[in-house]
Amino acid sequence: MTNLLEVNNLRKYFPIRSGLLGRVQKQVKAVDRISFSIRPGETLGLVGESGCGKTTAGRCILRLIEPSGGSVLFQGVDLTKLPGRELRRIRPKFQIIFQDPYSSLNPRWVVLDLVGEGLVEHGLVKTLSQKKDRVVEVLERVGLSSEILYRYPHEFSGGQRQRLAIARSIVLNPSLLICDEVVSALDVSIQAQIINLLIELREQMGIAYLFIAHDLAVVKHVSDRIAVMYLGQIVELAGSDQLFQNPAHPYTEALLAAIPIPDPDRTRTQIILKGEINDGADHSRGCNFAPRCPEVTDHCRYQEPPLIEIGPDHFVKCFLAEKRAEVGE
Repeated sequence: MTNLLEVNNLRKYFPIRSGLLGRVQKQVKAVDRISFSIRPGETLGLVGESGCGKTTAGRCILRLIEPSGGSVLFQGVDLTKLPGRELRRIRPKFQIIFQDPYSSLNPRWVVLDLVGEGLVEHGLVKTLSQKKDRVVEVLERVGLSSEILYRYPHEFSGGQRQRLAIARSIVLNPSLLICDEVVSALDVSIQAQIINLLIELREQMGIAYLFIAHDLAVVKHVSDRIAVMYLGQIVELAGSDQLFQNPAHPYTEALLAAIPIPDPDRTRTQIILKGEINDGADHSRGCNFAPRCPEVTDHCRYQEPPLIEIGPDHFVKCFLAEKRAEVGE
């Protein structure tokens, strides 16, 4: 199957300037040479601690932030090389749902304009009646009534606002949706409703998702494959079941050990990571995770491990990956 999205060696470096002349002294490597692909209708989860570069990666893919290097192939077209006019023409095919449903909706617009803005901008409707019909259709699809067309965002709860944000993102019939922490700002009871809605939309519309989150339990529920990020790099990429059953990177193992268990009669050994977190600035040698890794060797401190395939579609960035995978089997 041809990939819908191919990200190759994507980079985003932010300069740190100092001195009277404001010269660049260091580079913060927010996204550092990451590569992955997404097939049509597939959900790829992208997880990691806050500040690891997940959101920056998502916005670089859409060119909401200009990447420092690499390529982003969407349906075979490199988005990083498209001029503004060509990029605007293809934008309806990939959309984003932002984390905060309170700040991502214009408080001065009614629902009809909030959801239907893209239809007008891209010339997909010619009359107000056409716009209204399409907006009503997507509102009903996300579980909202057509009676809210002329209401403002402040009149809705957080869950309803996120449904509006989803409606706005699917009104253009995209092939790819980037979901940036779409449930982290919502109550737990509402999170399940939004997650189930996204799953339904994927089944009905064939949408592919890049699902960015820090909650591994949520990601497992929605994802076909999961990529784990640490300080701007992907350290493990595998099928959802494979990652949970047989993690091969020490950082992945620590993340999984931190997931709460709902059964009070069961316990899980937590892994406490010690050491200082690398600041991400001009890190040019060794493994990023070495300062916190419980299994670090001198080799890890001075040479960066490659991302190797240790099993079918299971990639790990660790010198001890193959050994750890054998133990886990």
